[in-house]
Amino acid sequence: MILSTAVELSPSLWTIDYKDQICLLGSCFSDNMATRFAAHYFRYVSNPTGPLYNPISIAHHINDDCVTKADVVIITFGTAWVYEENGVVVDNCEKRPAECFRRRRLTVDEIVEKWQPILARLSTKRIIFTVSPIRHLKDGLHENQLSKSILLLAVERLSKGLKNVNYFPSYEIVLDELRDYRFYADDLKHPSAMAVSYIWEKFVSIYMDRATQQSMVELHQLWKDSHHRPLNPGSAEDEAFQRHIAQERKALQVRFPWI
Repeated sequence: MILSTAVELSPSLWTIDYKDQICLLGSCFSDNMATRFAAHYFRYVSNPTGPLYNPISIAHHINDDCVTKADVVIITFGTAWVYEENGVVVDNCEKRPAECFRRRRLTVDEIVEKWQPILARLSTKRIIFTVSPIRHLKDGLHENQLSKSILLLAVERLSKGLKNVNYFPSYEIVLDELRDYRFYADDLKHPSAMAVSYIWEKFVSIYMDRATQQSMVELHQLWKDSHHRPLNPGSAEDEAFQRHIAQERKALQVRFPWI
């Protein structure tokens, strides 16, 4: 009996490994994924100026050090809705009254026209686009679907024919494969920790080769040991465990000196 519709994932033409510097920009789903990179000791920066939700605001930060120093850039579009002040899209409304801004929805063409020259400049970097599965319920369910559809169509056009640009279907995995409220947090908008872990496993399966995945197992064990809360801090058992962690870290630092 088949109880879900699996999203078909094609192997990437390129991979991510521990030699790479990784930059994540976009909605708070970027930060969800960043916690997984952190738990495996990848070298990454996530949203250095805070979460950015629409494609124009994200484009405003494409020249930040996070991007210029990165080998891999992961961009998560969250919404096609923008707020404008004097005809300019603002990145953050800073809790000012709504009447200070004009709210409107971007078009596919606007997003493509903004991002095509950016992608041309970033041709030496590996780029992954994804659309956030977080639902913007304040827009209304129908408006949220229209917004996500615009983002999906824009990414389809942007990634077409570019070997250094991929699309990762996090949105489809949550909406079509998981498709159940148990995979959402209590607010029914954000994916649950279980859903994010599931998406991470899918991500790893297509972007990390076997050698990198083996290293990830070793490094994640160190991360778990380092974050373990002892029952009896300062006890002989705890001190022995801390010495074990230090030995493991020292051994791994031969291959991964930044940990």
